[in-house]
Amino acid sequence: MRTTADLTALALGALERLGVDPARTTPLDDPSAGRPGDAAHGLVARSPITGGALCGVRVDDADAVAAAVAAASDAFVAWRETPAPQRGAVVKRLGELLTEHKEDLAALVTIEAGKIHTEALGEVQEMIDICDFAVGLSRQLYGRTMPSERAGHRLQETWQPLGVVGVISAFNFPVAVWSWNTAIALVCGDPVVWKPSELTTLCALGCDALLQRALREHDAPAGLHAVVLGERAVGEALVDDPRVALVSATGSTRMGREVGPRVASRFGRCLLELGGNNAVIVTPSADLDQAVSSVVFGAAGTAGQRCTSTRRLLVHASVADEVVGRVARGFDSLPAGDPFDDGVLLGPLIHDAAFDAMQAALDRARAQGGEVVTGGERIVPGDQPDADADAEAEAETGADAGGVWVRPALVRLPAQDGVMLAETFAPILYVVTYEDFDEALALHNAVPQGLSGGLFSNDVREAERYLGASGADTGIANVNAGTSGAEIGGAFGGEKETGGGRESGSDAWRAYMRRATNTINFSGSVQLAQGVDFG
Repeated sequence: MRTTADLTALALGALERLGVDPARTTPLDDPSAGRPGDAAHGLVARSPITGGALCGVRVDDADAVAAAVAAASDAFVAWRETPAPQRGAVVKRLGELLTEHKEDLAALVTIEAGKIHTEALGEVQEMIDICDFAVGLSRQLYGRTMPSERAGHRLQETWQPLGVVGVISAFNFPVAVWSWNTAIALVCGDPVVWKPSELTTLCALGCDALLQRALREHDAPAGLHAVVLGERAVGEALVDDPRVALVSATGSTRMGREVGPRVASRFGRCLLELGGNNAVIVTPSADLDQAVSSVVFGAAGTAGQRCTSTRRLLVHASVADEVVGRVARGFDSLPAGDPFDDGVLLGPLIHDAAFDAMQAALDRARAQGGEVVTGGERIVPGDQPDADADAEAEAETGADAGGVWVRPALVRLPAQDGVMLAETFAPILYVVTYEDFDEALALHNAVPQGLSGGLFSNDVREAERYLGASGADTGIANVNAGTSGAEIGGAFGGEKETGGGRESGSDAWRAYMRRATNTINFSGSVQLAQGVDFG
């Protein structure tokens, strides 16, 4: 298992190769930098792998946010007039730089978010893919031409750049969500000001460094992108600034309840990607090998810390015991350890508070008559010969005594209520049984969230019902595929308490532009619509 010193060296080396300004970070052993957590550092970057502190990170205040928004507003004046294919060339270069530096950026994702390295590499690949998508989009920002009821008139719809886009992202996808927004916003003609999670600041600095290089190489306007680091006050300053035309915020439903009204109060636009409580339905006709494999990944991938993680398993009574037994064996067999190591499938939770929330949810489940079939306990992955020495060396910085690994929990409940209606950001999979498909659909939709869902069935009638108007009420609905692992070609987002926003593919680009309906009169006379005579 790597020590904090190992991870610090790895992170700082990656930052240097990515071109990050060294002034944004401070070494923790620098006496002039102050102690971790004070005003000199602002924030301390940590790794959930050891719980240890990596370096200090210099943060921004409200004035710095205002300055970044002002610079972005100035850049917008020139950028909106830049032809969209030229804007796409910047994003193309970003994709090339991401490809070149894929390993370094993925290393930062693993170090700061704790993702196993194959997932971290996949997240950076997602960034590369959205750049490809956005480059093509830069030549396809299509409007429509509509027939007019008046002779010698033409109606058309045009899409124009919107303005400054504020992006607020969460720790669990520290780079991909930024790229979904930024690649699309840039080709649409919008500058971006990004407030990342305070838990993944080094990832943000790495992304910004690559984009700044691409912008410089194409002589793009100064101020077109900025990353602002800090805690709640920094995000509030971005949300409340009237010059920010669109706030795209990814996080908890609680966060969305605060952000949405604040942006609406100043008549700004809001794109919310909030909580998920995603269900998989397993029917009697399902391919159980396919279903079990998808459920185990959906529930345990990223240690259950995805908004699309599988949290509910709705399984037909006739196959419930077999499915529960196989999923339990899958959970118990997942190799846990250093997320950089080959073969490791289970990384750490982001911090101790996530483990505490998981235990509280399991206690609630037991109080509701639930049976914890397997998992839920904290585990020690692999051999850590240097753990004691590492913890002693880090004690003065207030580091946790090691990372937090937990065995995914499988819980059978007599009914879907109480704790099962809430999202706990941890690897807990709740199971209830059903008798008929109508009941399964009702259970699927009877939660406040509406992000992702999956059906495993070889009955075409069930599949069509699930995807129909009276079927799944989620923004993502899959058949014979799990809840997690969306591709960038489709719009990503959900309904109800998930917020209603859409990012990434399809026509999600329209959120980043303003629509205008145009009338062109080439008749040589004045004609009013609907036959109105004002003559």
